[in-house]
Amino acid sequence: MADPYQNNVYHQGGGDPYGTYGEGGGQEGYGYQGESYPQEEDAASDATEGHDDEDQMYEGEYQGIPHPDEVKAAQRAARAKARQAQAGATELDELAEQYEDIMEDCGHGRFQWTLFIVLGLALMADGVECFVVGFVLPSAEKDMCLSNGEKGMLGLIVFLGMMVGAFIWGGMADKLGRRRCLIWALTINCVFAFLSSFAQGYGFFLFFRLISGIGIGGSVPIVYSYFSEFLQMDKRGEHLSWLCMFWMVGGIYASFTAWGIIPHYGWGFSMGTEFQFHSWRVFVLVCALPAITSLVGLMFMPESPRFLLENAKHDEAWMILKNVHDTNWRAKGQPEKVFQVTHIKAPKTQEDEFIEIQSATGTAIQRWAVRTLTLCKLVLKNIASLLGPELRLSTLFMAIIWFTMAFSYYGLGVWFPDMIKYLQQEEYESKVKVFHRERVERFHFNFSLENQIHREGEYINDKFINIQMKSVKFEDSLFEDCYFEDIKSTETIFENCTIRSTVFYNTDLYEERFIDCRLENTTFLHNKKGCHLDIDEENDVLIYLVSFLGSLAVLPGNIISALFMEKIGRVKIIGLSMLISAGCTFFLFLSFSQAAIIAWQCLFCGVSVAAWNGIEVITVELYPASKRATAFGVLNALCKLAAILGTSIFASFVGVTKVVPILLSCTALVCGGLVALKLPETREKILQ
Repeated sequence: MADPYQNNVYHQGGGDPYGTYGEGGGQEGYGYQGESYPQEEDAASDATEGHDDEDQMYEGEYQGIPHPDEVKAAQRAARAKARQAQAGATELDELAEQYEDIMEDCGHGRFQWTLFIVLGLALMADGVECFVVGFVLPSAEKDMCLSNGEKGMLGLIVFLGMMVGAFIWGGMADKLGRRRCLIWALTINCVFAFLSSFAQGYGFFLFFRLISGIGIGGSVPIVYSYFSEFLQMDKRGEHLSWLCMFWMVGGIYASFTAWGIIPHYGWGFSMGTEFQFHSWRVFVLVCALPAITSLVGLMFMPESPRFLLENAKHDEAWMILKNVHDTNWRAKGQPEKVFQVTHIKAPKTQEDEFIEIQSATGTAIQRWAVRTLTLCKLVLKNIASLLGPELRLSTLFMAIIWFTMAFSYYGLGVWFPDMIKYLQQEEYESKVKVFHRERVERFHFNFSLENQIHREGEYINDKFINIQMKSVKFEDSLFEDCYFEDIKSTETIFENCTIRSTVFYNTDLYEERFIDCRLENTTFLHNKKGCHLDIDEENDVLIYLVSFLGSLAVLPGNIISALFMEKIGRVKIIGLSMLISAGCTFFLFLSFSQAAIIAWQCLFCGVSVAAWNGIEVITVELYPASKRATAFGVLNALCKLAAILGTSIFASFVGVTKVVPILLSCTALVCGGLVALKLPETREKILQ
């Protein structure tokens, strides 16, 4: 029997900038071998034995319903006719149509669903990364003795890393390959997330989380670009929207694992006083599992054939497309269907030739330097091309939409839980007990003190042993001949007090807790070193519950947007969702309770996710294959910049006023929604 690949040889024609893959008998585009591909008599598939063609009756034939193959043929004919009518059609336009026809023949099946899971886990890792620091911060600040400024920097460093990562990996993915760059990005994320869980000092922890963020920052721009290039036009919007659900799953996963692990402070070990590994560090390790799983899955996935064709790697692209075709049709019980593509036109770019020529000279270090410098130039050139005449307006509109949506979404994402905590604190402080001019002499305090203010009191020869003090304040009071031992305190201070002949043994009442106090013959012995975690306060379940409800509320919006993405269109979904989200934020003026704020948060998250889905789908479809990941990376980097600004600005108004955050988010969403309505609809557009 003849070798089925012997005719599939790449030829570079004289003067033709495109290579022709295989022999197509003079036909344009890529060729099919006709209605019935040639086979030897004995080469028929075993799957067809016992079946006559006449017996295979399409069930809709009697109802006058056209066969799906007839519909596809009609669509292809219409596209071919439109291409002929379009005078300015380029070779790249022809390649785009050819590639769409190939993906239709490959079908949507097992291969796409497998890739869906693998890339979904990478997207899930991105979602988890956004929650990790927020969940561990209450515990980490005690373990590392963090100041308010250090806590703020730790909260922002992840977004800063993701911003840099999106910019770098998006540009590299268009030059080095989607799969290759995603593997590198996830590897960096996994390695430095692992290292951060063992970092004992604030500086190392901050650095490792920054590099981890740079790694995971590449997941969003690469995942959407990668997956879209394995989807046919009528499946693209819906299945890219389903893919967005993994970001929600990441939030739920982080909330549940934090709730289940962090409160168990004893889940860990220590090596002396210098190395502590508490439960929040276990949580950091567990959060790396989605990225590790995706990384393993990617080892068995191929590169995007569209990327390979853009970079003149025809043989690889053909073999991958054949594998996609065979995998899907075997899973559907039709292994006899043969991949009939005989040749594909694809460019051989000057950029590739330049890299090849330069990398063939000099020492290994010189070649590496030349390749790196050339790569940087090509990436920067690609970024600059986003502002070229053809893409300038689309890039400007998309930048406004990404920025306004991220500014409001991430800003309110911080404002909602902080506002709920503030209302809780107000309620807590309203129940404070005030003791005025009390005199306590020779008394043994063996019970905890909480939420109390003691003014002008006198404590003579009293003992405070093995107790907790939480939110306790002593003002203008006298302590004489008292003894404090084994005290754990939270937000406890002594202000303008007189303390005479008193001993503090093994307590965390440091001298800075005594404000404008007079200390006379007072001794501090064996003070507790470092910072200590108050389990009851810091591991409040509210922080996990609010994040969990916000993530879960995304589910209805995800389902609805996925089902209607192809029916309504991307532009209308983005515009309407952003305007409705603006309405949700406006009604926050009427929210005065924790329950009301949580309800509006859930509604806001559920509606805004539809806008996010539409934004990500249309970003993929607006840009050609050679610039798709670059554009997505630049816009996603802008998104993270907006997140940094939004979280910083909105958090600063908690407890001050809610008018400014609400007006800022409402205005931003309305502006973004109106701009979105000016975008071109890409629902029936072939992926360029």
